[in-house]
Order: sequence, then C-alpha cells, then structure tokens
Amino acid sequence: MTIHKEGYTSIALCILFIFLLNAFIQFYFPQAMVVKWIIYILSFALFVIILQFFRSPKLTIEQDESLVLCPADGKVVVIEETVETEFLKDKRIQLSVFMSPINVHVNRNPISGVVKYFKYHPGKYLVAWHPKSSTENERTTVVTENKAGVQVLFRQIAGALARRIVWYVKEGDVVEQGDQFGFIKFGSRVDLFLPIGTQIMVDLNEVVKGGRTVLAKLAVPAKKADKVEVAGPLSTAHAEPALIIEHDVVMPPKKPAVKKSGAVTKAKAPAAKKK
Repeated sequence: MTIHKEGYTSIALCILFIFLLNAFIQFYFPQAMVVKWIIYILSFALFVIILQFFRSPKLTIEQDESLVLCPADGKVVVIEETVETEFLKDKRIQLSVFMSPINVHVNRNPISGVVKYFKYHPGKYLVAWHPKSSTENERTTVVTENKAGVQVLFRQIAGALARRIVWYVKEGDVVEQGDQFGFIKFGSRVDLFLPIGTQIMVDLNEVVKGGRTVLAKLAVPAKKADKVEVAGPLSTAHAEPALIIEHDVVMPPKKPAVKKSGAVTKAKAPAAKKK
C-alpha cells in the first residue's frame, strides 16, 4: 500500500491545518483539557480519512482481452441498455460504478488497446447517482479499441464532493488493461458503455474492486467471409465456372503482293506451260 501522487498536496495542506488548529487551541486555551482532547481526536480522524482516501494498493493484474476489468472500487448502481450519443452513437449496455469517499479512487483501464477518442467536458456537480450526472456533470470520455476491433467507452464523472478529475491518457496512446488512466478526488462515478451481446458478470448493488473484479465478457466479433474470385463467367446451366482453354492460333500465310505502277495488286498464279 502506497500513497497516490495526487494526494501529496492535499495531505500537506491537511497537516498544516491540523498544526495551526492545535497551536491555536494550545495558545488560547491552555487549561481547557477537554477541548484539547476533542481537537486531538478530531485532528487524528481527519488525517486518517485524508490518508486512506489517497491510498494506492499495489495489484497484480491478470490481463485477458476477452474480459472487462472494473475501472474503480465502489458499487454497481446502473446496468441497463441505452443509446450512447457522444461518440459511438448506437445502442450499448451501460454499467456504472459509484465511488464513495472511503473507496480507493484510482481509475484503471478496463481493457487493453489504443485510445481512439478522448474529450474533457466541464459541467455541473450533481450527486453522482443522479440520472443526468452522466451527461451534465464535469467528466471525461475515453474510447479504447482492442486488437479485435471492439470499442469500449468509459467516463470519469465528478460528483457533489469530487471537484477535480485527473487523467493520464490522450488520443493515440497504447494502454494496458489494469494500468492507471486517471484519478477522481472525493467521491464520484465511472460509467462504461459495452457492446450489445456482452455478457455481464456482476449484479446491481454488488461491491466491486478496481483492477480485480471482472465486470463483463466481450462477445467474439463475427469474422467476415473470405471473397472467392472465379475466373470467367458462371455457366447458367450448372452454375459452375466455365472452362477456358487457351491455345495458339495458327494464322494462314499471307500471299505475296506485287507492286505495279505504284499500286498494290494481288499476285496472279503462274500460267500453265504449253506442251
């Protein structure tokens, strides 16, 4: 377990605040032992909460191109068929994970592949479980395409407490399943839009773990039939390719031409001799 780099500033500010608060109580209320102990306990609790929020567990990721890993710790709050209107513009299965302030807020790539699309959207700060938070809140949209050509869209969505979204990817990046692609501070939500036919492997309200829980299994895309080229037209009688035989054509020898008075005439056969 380590502390995520996004928490360094917040932890430093928390320590400074606790120091100033305790110095104030110690200077102005040196005899108020009950008040001081209350402040000590609250200060310790605040520090632990901030510290655990920015924890970053070390994971061993088992990659599988047919599976979709959970992008964050939290609880599944939405599983439904919907229409994705920003990039894919077709029907998809939406699966949403809500992250509370006590969850790990590291965001991980659900699949390996190439980032085909990325966009940051400024917006509102509705509560993360609000139906319109997916389209009206501050958010980022990422689309990753795997080697099989399957595209998965996922969004980081800010909530009422989460006021800062951090991302580490851009269009054209090659990403690995389970690697970090971003971080959201103080509670939020992640939406995934999966192809129709994907096998969902979690239930509504199930508690899931980022990089460890398998959310779904992708359907194998249908292979295109190979084209068969047929030399020559099809026979109408048996619907089979006509047989073409190539052979040399022997042309008859040309008769010699005789030039007479500037004109070309055909040569006459020689007259028979009289006996």
